[in-house]
Amino acid sequence: MSTPTGEPSFRQSVDLMFNRAAALLDLPPGLEEKIRVCNATYTVRFGVKLRGEIRTFTGYRSVHSEHMEPVKGGIRYAPTVNQDEVEALAALMTYKCALVEAPFGGSKGGLCIDPRQYEPDELEKITRRFAYELIKRDMINPAQNVPAPDMGTGEREMAIMADQYQRMNTTDINARACVTGKPPHAGGIQGRVEATGRGVQYALREFFRHPEDVKKAGLSGKLDGKRVIVQGLGNVGYHAALFLSTEDGCKVTHVIERDGALENADGLDVVAVHDWIAGHGGVRNCPFGTYHENGAKVLEEDCDILIPAALEGVINMHNANHVKAPLIIEAANGPITAGADEILRHKGTVIIPDLYANAGGVTVSYFEWVKNLSHIRFGRMQRRQEEARHQLIVDELQRLDEHLGGAWSMTPDFKQKYLRGADELELVRSGLDDTMRAAYDSMRQVWWERDDVSDLRTAGFIVGINRVAASYQAKGI
Repeated sequence: MSTPTGEPSFRQSVDLMFNRAAALLDLPPGLEEKIRVCNATYTVRFGVKLRGEIRTFTGYRSVHSEHMEPVKGGIRYAPTVNQDEVEALAALMTYKCALVEAPFGGSKGGLCIDPRQYEPDELEKITRRFAYELIKRDMINPAQNVPAPDMGTGEREMAIMADQYQRMNTTDINARACVTGKPPHAGGIQGRVEATGRGVQYALREFFRHPEDVKKAGLSGKLDGKRVIVQGLGNVGYHAALFLSTEDGCKVTHVIERDGALENADGLDVVAVHDWIAGHGGVRNCPFGTYHENGAKVLEEDCDILIPAALEGVINMHNANHVKAPLIIEAANGPITAGADEILRHKGTVIIPDLYANAGGVTVSYFEWVKNLSHIRFGRMQRRQEEARHQLIVDELQRLDEHLGGAWSMTPDFKQKYLRGADELELVRSGLDDTMRAAYDSMRQVWWERDDVSDLRTAGFIVGINRVAASYQAKGI
């Protein structure tokens, strides 16, 4: 993503946002710099024989902070990947993990490649070779550096990387924990694919639990009926739009894709639109809404909630003044530049920042990592015991029902709902919901209690930086 003229780059934006928060903290001399800088970035260049010739690829793995290990962060495949972007994303991961209390340092990886240009078997060869280069440098390791999927990668790439690690570390009993985001049958966890989108939903639910926060955004009431614009219907945008429209009563009025946008004032059928994009590569000619050629312009349409869920820098100094949404939730990393952030803050727009809003992915990755290290799926030991305990209560209620002779009876589906013990997916969702609630609470406390903090992003950075600082100080640094 090229930065518009006069804009700070993505990395400069992250540094500017960090500096704004750090200026409000009383950190010991030198510690602020230690937290801000990136520890190390490894650049690997490797050749893969494809289509009768050797092609050279460039990849990166950046480690921003090792205040906790392993370090954690996704690997993206995109033609725009560069060192600056990877380092900025690694820094965001540090503050994100600290904010949601996932015990990881921040890292990020990227491969400069357009995955759409290659066949699946070619991508496997490329992924294996990239993984090999990282593994032999301990840049993939369950105790040191644990990647996950990001833009352009998914379960398949993670399964390949995990397999490559196991081939090179045949005696490592915890080999499966070397990456997260694997398919469930290959050591993954239920609910990981939907995790970031589900986290966006939980973040909005938590925001709407606080009427005074909702009022700050110039909104009222609950999520039900709110008009939503989603930019980018990839994994994150799709799941966020799906859950908000089917479970919370939101109306997804616009979907913006790379080839334009789709509009339906009554609410788009998110599943149908997603299926159309999968089959046609975009929204052009999609029969489920009105097509607009200029997708970027649709970011400026009237709505209650705007969800940028694709690239960084889509809301910048050139269009921020025209964005009408009173509430923006950053499902992508860095979709609002530092310059745009300032414009929107002065307008009174409430922004739920990326370091909190899209932390669902790393939270569920943490659960997967713990599952891999414990070598047992969640719920396996306690589920039937829960059901047995619930059965005792149901039996007593049935006895009461018979005793009262029909004067009182259980609600028809109560028994079925109550008897079922929690399975892995329910436990993952419960853990994610709890994490998003606790993180929001720690952020909003700073937002409301400090007169010098006017926005949630600064509040989030303050919480994250404070936790990283406490970790370094505990180590004697």
